[in-house]
Amino acid sequence: MPSTPSIETIAERVRVRVSPERWAHIVRVAELARRIAEAAGAEGERAYLAGLLHDVARELPEEELLALCPPENEVEAAHPRALHGCAGRKIAAEWGVTDPEVLEAIEGHVWGVTSESPVARAVYVADVSEPGRGVNDDLRERALAGDLEGAYAEAVARKVAYLKAKGIPIHPRTLKAYAEAHA
Repeated sequence: MPSTPSIETIAERVRVRVSPERWAHIVRVAELARRIAEAAGAEGERAYLAGLLHDVARELPEEELLALCPPENEVEAAHPRALHGCAGRKIAAEWGVTDPEVLEAIEGHVWGVTSESPVARAVYVADVSEPGRGVNDDLRERALAGDLEGAYAEAVARKVAYLKAKGIPIHPRTLKAYAEAHA
């Protein structure tokens, strides 16, 4: 069984696959995910690794995304870019990442997660609230103050509201994550 590559190796593999702008976003997400996870009492390095990998497939051509992750429903078929989390999970696994929480965080950052994994939730919140986005500062501060559960539930609620307002179909996993976060 191959060992997991070092953080430095993973970072370089990701950096060469994405644009400079995407890389800057990835670094901000990874660093913020680490801080959020630590504020929640979780392992920051696992969140950092997942953050580094969360958008590794974001700039792949749609044909490659579809080849890596054939659509399982109408939302995925209509919006192949939404498959970048699934594709990223597969790439990470091919590179030797075996931690199930890290893999879940990579895939789940697009749709939301249904487990209570602080690593996955930290990456989700970091992705929607990293400072470069210019939105959701309150969610970032809430998570950094230790209320990851509340920040995550609100982040998913905002995503659902945004998609509804734009008339964009909502992925079944997002609806499930929303229902579980608000149960």
